[in-house]
Amino acid sequence: MASIQGFRGHAMVGARSTAAIRFQGSFLRVGIARIAFSSVETPLNKFGSLKSSSRMEPPQACNSTVALPLLSISEVTERLRAFHESGARNQEYMAMYSSIVGGVTTHPAAMVIPMDDHMVHRGHGIFDTAAIMDGHLYELDQHLDRFLRSASMAKIDPPFDRSTMRSILIETVSISKCTHGSLRYWLSAGPGDFQLTPSGCTGPAFYAVVIRVHSLPSPSGCKVVTSTIPMKPQQFSIMKSTNYLPNVLSKMEAEEKGAYVGIWLDEEGFVAEGPNMNVAFVSKQMALIMPNFDKILSGCTAKRVLALADRLMADGRLTGVRVGNVTVEEGKKAEEMMLIGSGVIVKPVLQWDDQFIGDGKEGPIAQALYDLIVEDMKSGPTTVRIPVSY
Repeated sequence: MASIQGFRGHAMVGARSTAAIRFQGSFLRVGIARIAFSSVETPLNKFGSLKSSSRMEPPQACNSTVALPLLSISEVTERLRAFHESGARNQEYMAMYSSIVGGVTTHPAAMVIPMDDHMVHRGHGIFDTAAIMDGHLYELDQHLDRFLRSASMAKIDPPFDRSTMRSILIETVSISKCTHGSLRYWLSAGPGDFQLTPSGCTGPAFYAVVIRVHSLPSPSGCKVVTSTIPMKPQQFSIMKSTNYLPNVLSKMEAEEKGAYVGIWLDEEGFVAEGPNMNVAFVSKQMALIMPNFDKILSGCTAKRVLALADRLMADGRLTGVRVGNVTVEEGKKAEEMMLIGSGVIVKPVLQWDDQFIGDGKEGPIAQALYDLIVEDMKSGPTTVRIPVSY
């Protein structure tokens, strides 16, 4: 297991009383300008943040002194371990690879990256994912190809060739012992400083995390709304970068309106995509339609759906498959609408804004496509399923 190195000290400070904060062991006193809220001493919780139940007085500017603990590497390690064991995380992290340490750790408390990594403070990084199903990586090669295209667009030269990165990812899953879950991996401009460009960085960094998932997402229906958050311009929307703030705000806006996600429209008003999934429709003529990929992220799951949809054409359930411009009116009048992506697989949309889609119920084509992808994940060809040796 890799050890945690390079930490100097850590504390999270909230509302500060005018009385001194006391610590067990060594401490560091730092003079800062703060706002005084009360004269009641505020205790630290076990992670260093402040808790206060006292009623706040009207704020007034003052100079105050905060006592911060100077932590040893062993104390930092222990606090990180306690943070993880507190249940603050709601996912199971089984293993992490880091090119910074040159190995894999299976302890979540050690799954850290340098704060001066440009992926952290500048968003200069890209990422991708692959599902783990029954001890196989699903569409790893397809996702890795997109990963490298994103790296080129982001002007980040990988520290390894494609074959080596592929081996690292498979071996990380093997070490994790995870047979059902998700593999996520990142390429960053690397650590080195807090400047704008990576000219002073030590070199690009490659990270991967294995997350255990106990069940597949449910194909239950949902409501979507038209997003008012501007979508990223084409140069960035076709790249899977770590700059997901527009995506996050779009999702939050939808949730505030009681919906699952927001749907983006492009600058011409055509249907684009969701915040982290593609969109598809079934027309009244029973044709499967997806928006063009030239202005949105090229979804690996969406492209696999297009390939597998031929089976529904063969048995007569679909009359055709088309990729092209989709108007909002055409989308809202569709027989079915669905979200497609590795995180949702195929999720039916029952309502878009105030308009019900079709009869407002989950449709047979969305369910059939969901079943086809799940079957493909479990028993598809070797081109989409990479076995992992545990």
